[in-house]
Amino acid sequence: MPIQILMPALSPTMTEGTLSKWLKAEGDAVESGDVIAEIETDKATMEVEAVEEGVLGKIVVAEGSEGVPVNAVIALLLEDGEDASALDGAEAAAAPVIAAPTAAEPAAVAPAAPAPVARASTGARLFASPLARRLAQKNNLDLAAISGSGPHGRIVMRDIDATLAAGGTPAAPTAQPVAAAPTPAPIAVEGLPAHTAIPNSAMRKIVARRLTESKQQVPHFYLTVDCELDNLLALRKDLNAKAAAEGPGAYKLSVNDFIIRAAALALIKVPAANATWTDDAILQFADADISVAVAIDGGLITPIIKTANAKGLVDISREMKDLAGRARQGKLLPEEYQGGSFSISNLGMFGIREFAAIINPPQGAILAVGAGEQRAVVKDGALAVATVMSCTLSVDHRVVDGAVGAAFLAAFKPLIEDPVTMLL
Repeated sequence: MPIQILMPALSPTMTEGTLSKWLKAEGDAVESGDVIAEIETDKATMEVEAVEEGVLGKIVVAEGSEGVPVNAVIALLLEDGEDASALDGAEAAAAPVIAAPTAAEPAAVAPAAPAPVARASTGARLFASPLARRLAQKNNLDLAAISGSGPHGRIVMRDIDATLAAGGTPAAPTAQPVAAAPTPAPIAVEGLPAHTAIPNSAMRKIVARRLTESKQQVPHFYLTVDCELDNLLALRKDLNAKAAAEGPGAYKLSVNDFIIRAAALALIKVPAANATWTDDAILQFADADISVAVAIDGGLITPIIKTANAKGLVDISREMKDLAGRARQGKLLPEEYQGGSFSISNLGMFGIREFAAIINPPQGAILAVGAGEQRAVVKDGALAVATVMSCTLSVDHRVVDGAVGAAFLAAFKPLIEDPVTMLL
């Protein structure tokens, strides 16, 4: 009897996803551990590994299909000794829950040839776990030069770690083909000017639903504070100059790294602000896990700097660069963007002076950071010019009262204005 391949649950909250790409075609041999498909969730694109061996006998759900429920049958795998005739009875039992896109649907995607599979220099098939592939790509390692210690010679994480410890084998640069994105066709809707219809991705739908619920159900209020940045900018310039003198591979701190560090320390000083609401109790967190908003194609994602209160500026900087890079590639693991105790949204790089962000449920607060700009200030009774940044705290009034929100900003502001205290 053919083995049913089911739509996997890639996170505890996932109920459906988009089957974005098949990496195997009907008739292809499949071994345990092979990556057979890519699934798009609300936040990332994840690889699906086969757990059984056989031949891919039937693709039930075409690539490009949206809203495929968890545990729906997406394909049938023929076991050893079975041929196509074994599919006859199985296909009816595994009728697709989601109809494949049709030409009449604006989001239709025609089945495409499977993506090319990496091969070793000898021409043999190269087996590696998805985690091993990500680590190899991150560290510029040549998988073909690594001996796998997993089942059937599969390359696993410990093999990558051993290669790194031994000095590593750089990968040769390869050109990656870039698929042209389809151009949405202009359509006419009565009463509206000419326009194009851009289908909503799964991510955009989830973001829209969650933010609507947040704004409707969470009682927001807002507190704004102005922070002078001149000392921070001077310290940043000095630290980056010293790092650059050390040679390639040195860190480069951003203003956002200082903001993350300051917010984390302020949350530890004012633990009542580091909390979330439940009907039974207010949950107060021991550590500051800072979610940082990152704009990606089609939406927004919030990778998390976990225990940011226990990390220095350099560690925060390197971790944030890694998370943001993989976020834009859709390669974050669910645990890297789900959770968090507090959020930061920084639009200062776009020249936005001041704004109020919507709380990211179930968190109790989010800090909106504006641009640093030259403003007139009064110092010792005289006018002066300083670089000033406006920060607005949006808080859930069920969790954080006005005095608690003010206390958080009172702890945050001096850390930004006297950043040396963050180094102590």
